Amino acid sequence: MNIEKKFLETIKKYRLCNKKEKILVALSGGKDSAVTAYLLKKFGYNIEGLYIDLKIGKYSDDCLNAVNELCERLKIKVYIYNIKEKQGKSIKEIWELVKKKKDLNNCAICGVFKKWILNKEARRLKVNKIATGHNLDDEVQTFLMNVLKGSPELSANSGAIIMNISDKKFIPRIKPLFYLDESEILKYAKKNKLVFVQGKCRYSQESYRGEVRDFVNKLSFKNKTNIINNFENIINSVKNNKKIKMQYCEKCGEPSRGKICKKCEFVGF
Repeated sequence: MNIEKKFLETIKKYRLCNKKEKILVALSGGKDSAVTAYLLKKFGYNIEGLYIDLKIGKYSDDCLNAVNELCERLKIKVYIYNIKEKQGKSIKEIWELVKKKKDLNNCAICGVFKKWILNKEARRLKVNKIATGHNLDDEVQTFLMNVLKGSPELSANSGAIIMNISDKKFIPRIKPLFYLDESEILKYAKKNKLVFVQGKCRYSQESYRGEVRDFVNKLSFKNKTNIINNFENIINSVKNNKKIKMQYCEKCGEPSRGKICKKCEFVGF
């Protein structure tokens, strides 16, 4: 697989972005977001980076160092969102608070907070799009998780670009690595000597996704591609029959499907 060719084909096919737009890359310190930033920069897109520091000890510190080194190499501006400073609590403290109210794993809680932070910061920084490093494996995992839970409609807002919600407060999110296999991304990152933290967050194995990830890792690239193609057919049907109503959270004012967004529902601040 020619990663660069597939990357550009995905951008063209879905009209993910253009070179006049300002794109904020959600950097995690891992290989996927590093490759996303590297390729966007290489092909002349206007990008900046954002790293959400969850304050998970050495892991977060290592990721922050990798992000800073990457951005220095690419000569792009990077913004650091310190969750302890901005929210008054580290992510571990937030986990403890939320788990007193809801039976959720750490990854589910992190996901809600990171989406909330990304959208709000992207709007503050006046960018046109948010680029994430989600790859083919990630998307297959998410789709299968929703199917196994009996809720395939939850994938209606997924895809290479998330912009079906037309709202001035909602910043479209793009996934240029949507059709790229994780193993090929790893090879590419190493070949181009990108600095990144290898391995997953040690708390991620507590999640249901960890089990699904183990299954997906055993699939061939062809089977993963077939799954994602079928996913797109199903989701297009779901989208045509589902109108998403957007409103604003009564507590924080951010876009929400309910009167209270998930983040404020979790912690109330």
